[in-house]
Amino acid sequence: MRETVTSATSTVEREVLRPALELYLDVHAHPELPGAERRTAALFAARLAASGCAVTRDVGGHGVVGVLRNGDGPTVLLRTELDALPVTERTGLVYASTVPGVMHACGHDLHLAALAGAVDTLARTRSAWRGTVLAVGQPAEETLTGARDMLADGLYERFGTPDAVLAQHTSPAPAGTLAHVADPGTPLMAAGASVDVTVHGLGGHAGTPHLTVDPVLTAAATVLRLHSSVARETAPAERPVLTVGALRAGGPGNVVPATAELSLSVRALTGPAVDRMVASVERIVRAECAAAGCPEEPAITVTARSPALPTDPAATAEVRRAHEEVFGPHRVTGTGPITATEDFARYAAGGVPAVYWLLGATGAGPWRRARDGGPPVPSNHAPEFAPDARTALPTGITAMATAARRLLAPPEGGRA
Repeated sequence: MRETVTSATSTVEREVLRPALELYLDVHAHPELPGAERRTAALFAARLAASGCAVTRDVGGHGVVGVLRNGDGPTVLLRTELDALPVTERTGLVYASTVPGVMHACGHDLHLAALAGAVDTLARTRSAWRGTVLAVGQPAEETLTGARDMLADGLYERFGTPDAVLAQHTSPAPAGTLAHVADPGTPLMAAGASVDVTVHGLGGHAGTPHLTVDPVLTAAATVLRLHSSVARETAPAERPVLTVGALRAGGPGNVVPATAELSLSVRALTGPAVDRMVASVERIVRAECAAAGCPEEPAITVTARSPALPTDPAATAEVRRAHEEVFGPHRVTGTGPITATEDFARYAAGGVPAVYWLLGATGAGPWRRARDGGPPVPSNHAPEFAPDARTALPTGITAMATAARRLLAPPEGGRA
């Protein structure tokens, strides 16, 4: 007899949940930054192979592709991410990151374990569907380059263009809930761009600043002016966001450094709005450097771009109905556009239908305390971000497996 684990939100076979949970705990404790996901990729590849997938490694970097065939039918791509963030964990978890300064602060470890569990579930329920599952472990999502690199390495040419692509992402909503975009005609996530800037000054002695051109002061003035550009140059309806994530300069306090560096991101609901924001960044940086009398032009590099994330209306409606059937309508809600960015939209290029939903990850205790006026729930990318894996992981497994079955071909004589 097969044992199952039942929560308030889903039922998952113990044989599926146990290895998925072990994978989650292992990956969370051993996070790897974008481009360095060797160990994570190996663990994910091993789990896919154990589920009967034909596995290919090193696609577009450390990317992993598992192929699970089950007769004639559609091809559905399930995507997860492999990489972590340069964040120092402050969750206090017994399985907290063992890598200094690196943490799975965005939930990619949970996505990975849920997808592995979903593939295991699909492999165990072949009588309920027909077609091909492509399980994709993508590197370098946080730098918005991994999807581009996997596609450039022939993902679709080598493994087939899918009939639909699916992904999910943790959110600070209550664990056990899902959220689909309320209006499929609008993007779920914003378009974005990452920009690196180097300001060239003239270094010297802190006691004789008149003999220098201080790049720290110039960079600080640039940061303030950049934020004002969002408020005055982009329509609020486009949801513009500009964040300077890093300002790096200098060393000892008695030296004026020669350079200062900025790393920033811009995002908005449309690509043209992001284009205008990037142009504004370039104009402001150059103008501030000219005003300061910098001896060289600044170096401005757009390091990554991502389009807005649309979802296919028909496929999204079908998946949402399937989720409501399994979890109940009260657990499946709608959401408006959010200003996070993703490179998942690249898999939908050329008209491939995409479905993407949010997976609640906050435990009941923290959620109640925040609701009652206590500390706010930590959001993605925060050092305290700690999904409630006991509820969110089985929910994520069931949500992904259910969505895949709904879009794959039904068995002979009926719906999956």
